[in-house]
Amino acid sequence: MTPENVPMWISLIGNFGFPIALTVYLFIRFERKIDNLEAVIMELSEVIKSLNYKKGG
Repeated sequence: MTPENVPMWISLIGNFGFPIALTVYLFIRFERKIDNLEAVIMELSEVIKSLNYKKGG
């Protein structure tokens, strides 16, 4: 990076820094929610298996 490119980089960070930060924040939040959803689905799957086992046996 040369001194001539510094204003361009500052402009790019100013224009795209907030959207990038917001995207990262949302990805982190969604990742937690998806992990929780996955755990609940696995638990539900076990409950359904146990109900089917009791019903059939």
